[in-house]
Amino acid sequence: MKSKNIYIDALRKDIEFDVTLRDHPLHFHTTWGLFSPREIDEGTLLLLKYIDISDDSDCFDMGCGYGPIGITLAKLAPNGNTLLADKDFVGVNYSNKNIAANKINNAEAILSNAFDQVDDRKFDCIVSNIPAKVGKELLQIILHDAKAHLKPGGQLYVVTVNGLRKFMKRHFEDVFGDYKKLKQGAHYTIARARMKD
Repeated sequence: MKSKNIYIDALRKDIEFDVTLRDHPLHFHTTWGLFSPREIDEGTLLLLKYIDISDDSDCFDMGCGYGPIGITLAKLAPNGNTLLADKDFVGVNYSNKNIAANKINNAEAILSNAFDQVDDRKFDCIVSNIPAKVGKELLQIILHDAKAHLKPGGQLYVVTVNGLRKFMKRHFEDVFGDYKKLKQGAHYTIARARMKD
């Protein structure tokens, strides 16, 4: 029984790993129950390769989990401000822990179901690794809310499973009047919409 308790106690400890994202060495704390807790997932790694922002961009990471996308955005845009949000309080707690662990002073994580706690903030760049199972109704809400929170010329970047590719293309064109497929890999598609100036 004692050995089982030791095993459970070990499972309760933070999972920690180091990774370099967009030439920035980063250290992450995660835990069981968060998405991809032992390593950065394939979709996020692919997405991060295609984000193009200036160093003063204000960014929003929607559905941040423990924060790899938002923390990378904060590093890429040190003269802007990055907001991370998730509807899971555990993810928000770990995002804020990782923001502190990586000594980032231009980012914060908040509890929010997509944009519902973002108030009237506007962003140059909104990024999301959209889970496949959120449902098409919520996806439509997210896209319309993203449009309302983008500055003129702002960009929305998403990674989705390939099965959502046509849905995203149709709705990007409907909501933004713009769609660009940046990359289609074996499992994931990276897409971008740009707000008109």
